[in-house]
This record gives sequence, structure tokens and C-alpha cells, in this order.
Amino acid sequence: MPERTTTVVVGAGHAGLAASHYLRERALDHVVLERGEVANSWRRERWDSLRLLTPNWQSRLPGLRYEGPDPDGYLRMGEVVELIDRFAALTRAPVRTGTTVTSVRRTEDGYHVSTDRGEIRCRTVVLASGACNEPAVPRLREAVPAAVEQVTPFDYRGPDALADGGVLVVGASATGVQLAAEIRGSGRPVVLSTGEHVRLPRLYRGRDVLWWMDASGVWDQRYDEVPDLTRARRLASPQLAGTPDRSTLDINVLTALGVELVGRAATVRDGELLFSGGLRNVVSLADLKMDRLLGTFDEWAASSDLDVKPPERFEPTRVPASTRLRLDLRGGEIRTIVWATGFRPDYSWLDVPVVDEKGHLTHDGGVVDSPGLYALGLPVLRRRKSTFIHGIEDDAREVVDHLTRHLATRR
Repeated sequence: MPERTTTVVVGAGHAGLAASHYLRERALDHVVLERGEVANSWRRERWDSLRLLTPNWQSRLPGLRYEGPDPDGYLRMGEVVELIDRFAALTRAPVRTGTTVTSVRRTEDGYHVSTDRGEIRCRTVVLASGACNEPAVPRLREAVPAAVEQVTPFDYRGPDALADGGVLVVGASATGVQLAAEIRGSGRPVVLSTGEHVRLPRLYRGRDVLWWMDASGVWDQRYDEVPDLTRARRLASPQLAGTPDRSTLDINVLTALGVELVGRAATVRDGELLFSGGLRNVVSLADLKMDRLLGTFDEWAASSDLDVKPPERFEPTRVPASTRLRLDLRGGEIRTIVWATGFRPDYSWLDVPVVDEKGHLTHDGGVVDSPGLYALGLPVLRRRKSTFIHGIEDDAREVVDHLTRHLATRR
């Protein structure tokens, strides 16, 4: 006979553990299923030098705050794992590690969850398996010559593991610019294929730019107040890095390091990678949006009478007068392509018709379009800050509130 419980939470990262925290507060029996270990993706699917983009003082979870000596620093991956491990212990979450969910399907009174360690019947399910389960790599990778090594951020650990020779990094979000800088620092020639991106300074008017996002209320904007929610949920991570010196990392910094810029990777034809010619327009748009955002910070600061440095504006992104529109992948100039083109969730085990043609979950603020099914840990789930660790507290509380009301009406 299948085991029975009220709620199954899929995933024991910070989102799943936050759900468990609020379920326990409401005395709802539940289990948290994790295919690997607690914080598995932070342990197994990140490169060695990665740090959080958010400053340490923002590394907060329900009932757990950063109390270390470096509030303005940025956690390394091992420190993130330690934080989530402490949170799991604090919440006494009923986590079952090494348990892979193979199917979730609807029943008359809830859901049937199949795992590689048994069957569970439950009334509600919280999907907290994350938005970054698989690298999102364009299909043109299939036409890349076999002699060129191809890696994703899931495979990448550091530049020493790459083949000798030139590297093409495709994608200029946070991941792309960080990897381009690190690989260039190892002495390898680097070409950066640049599409749409979000440019931000690390510090603005003497404060971390994410302090401004937090304090001015930008991050608290609700999903139902965002003008173009679909676009907001697809937006790339801003060009930021969590370095000890709190330095900015943008395209200007990369070109000063010797990184070559090209446009968006469009197609591979006869061994040549072709790039779009709209690079100048792409970077100009990113500069414009950055200036607009900084302007909203300035307006808020003026109305709040803050004691901060005067307003700043930054040099426009420098683009060469001409950039290459094609790159021969057969000549040996490029030995490795790093696909920093984003990530996507994996719902292949979800046997409920709530996933669109692009693989994204259909939901309204984490309330999935199937009674009793919920989600956490997705971009702009309920607020702009949903993607970040500190954004889970409000989201998890409100989603579990809805779940509790759902159970009360189905008795």
C-alpha cells in the first residue's frame, strides 16, 4: 500500500526547506523528497570559484540570518551549502535524501507520487525542484564540428580543465561574463558572443546595487504588478560578480582584459558560426535600461532624504567599429565553446498537464493550474526577488497559506 501524507515537497534546496518550515508551523504533515543531498545543486552543479551575487546580509531564510564578520561580502558555494544545511537542521525538515521522484499524477483526492523508493499518496504537492535543472543550449550546438569541445556551466569547474587554445563563451549574463573573465585570466584567448543582457554596476552611490533594489522597493514589486510578466520571468541574470573587492564586471571590463566581442550566435553553416550584426543596438539598449533604473533609485533617494553619495552615470558600453560576423570552427582558433545560455527546469516526471510548449510551468503566483499543486523557487514567482535566497521567505509563506486554505475547503 502507498504511504499517505498531506503534502509532498519535491526538492530540498532553500525553497523546499522554506516550504517545510511553514508547513511545520501549520502542523501539516509532510515529507521533503530530494534526489541527492540537501542543497544538491549547490554541491554538485556549480563551478569552483562561484560566489553568490547577493551580499551576505541578504543571505537570509525564515528564522535564519547572516551573523558573520563580512556582511558586505559574498558567500562561496561551500558557505551556501553550510547555510542551507543549517536551515534544514533548524527547521527539522523531514527530508528523504537519495529519493528520486519519477512521476506525479492526479488522483480523485489529490496526487500519487512515485519514487525510486516507493509510492506516496498525498492531498497536495509543492514543486521546489528549481528553475535551473538543465542547461538551455540552442540546437545549433548539434552542427558544431566534433573537434570543438562543448561544455555548459554544469560541466565547467575551472579553466584548467579546458583544452588548450581559444574559448568561445556564448551568453553575456552573470554566468557568461564571470566565466569569460576567469578563462581570460588563465591566459586563453576568449571570444564573447553577446545577446540581450542586463548591465548593472556592482556599487552605486557607495552602496551595493542590490541594496538599492532592496531598499527602494523594486524587488518587492508583486508579480501581478509587473507590466510584462512573461518577459520578466525570462530575463537574464544581471552582469554582476560577487568578488571580495566588490568590483564591477561588465563588457567594458572584459574588453579591457582582452576579450573579443561578437554578436549573438545565430547559426552554424558548413563549420562556420555566424553571428548577428545587431551588437551595437543590444548594448545600447542595456545601457539605456541601466540608466533608467539608476534614475528610479535617484528619485527614491531624493524623496527619502538619504545620506548617500551624489548620483552617478557610467561610460556607455564600448563596441568596436566592426566585429566579426563569422567564425571558422574548423581552423583550430576555437578549441572550446562554453554555452552560458541559461537554464531551464525539468518537469519530465510531472504527469499533470500544467507545462507549456516551452517547458515552463503554468501558474499564478505559484498556484499551479491543478488544484492542490504549488510551485516555489521560480523567477518572479510572487515578487521580483523570488529568484534569490532571501526572496523565498515571503513566497513560501504565502504559497503555504494558499495551500492551507485549499485543504480547509476540501475536507
